[in-house]
Amino acid sequence: MTAVSDVSRQDLRRVAREAFGARNIVFVGLMGAGKSVIGKMVATALELPFVDSDAEIERVSQMTIAELFDLYGETEFRALEARVIERLLKSGPRVLSTGGGAFINEKSRALIKDEAVSIWLKADLDVLWERVKKRDTRPLLKTAEPEQTLKTLMEKRYPIYAEADITINSRNVRKEVIVEETIAALAARAGEAAIS
Repeated sequence: MTAVSDVSRQDLRRVAREAFGARNIVFVGLMGAGKSVIGKMVATALELPFVDSDAEIERVSQMTIAELFDLYGETEFRALEARVIERLLKSGPRVLSTGGGAFINEKSRALIKDEAVSIWLKADLDVLWERVKKRDTRPLLKTAEPEQTLKTLMEKRYPIYAEADITINSRNVRKEVIVEETIAALAARAGEAAIS
């Protein structure tokens, strides 16, 4: 059997696309990990549709995520998010990027585990902070010490994100590198599934 590293990019993409049939590929992780950007690029490479759950929530509610948080609070937002993700997972295959709290929600996590292959884009605090500090649209970071808040979120959420099927190290390299690593990991997982 040929090692994944020896297989051409086209073959890797074909294997990654075909192996999971109608299952969705879902990106999870903290804000700033690159779920939307990498998700969109992976979708393009695999010739699959791409949906960002936050964008879909904003579309159906006709409000921004920040407005939803302000008006209804986090609990109501999470309930809406879970309903939107459940609807999005009913059809596929597609690539779906989720908000940072989506996989933390027990119901959403169970749905993702049942209906999709999950990919955690894992990043260190310095990488995340460098990316998110430039924008003030993150409701959970509207605190007196946003970097400390981000660190606390990492401590609470990383053990749960670790339940994802695949973990990819999101770091400051060219986005194409992360995309190729993701596709190779999907193809390798497909190979493991075929063997077992």
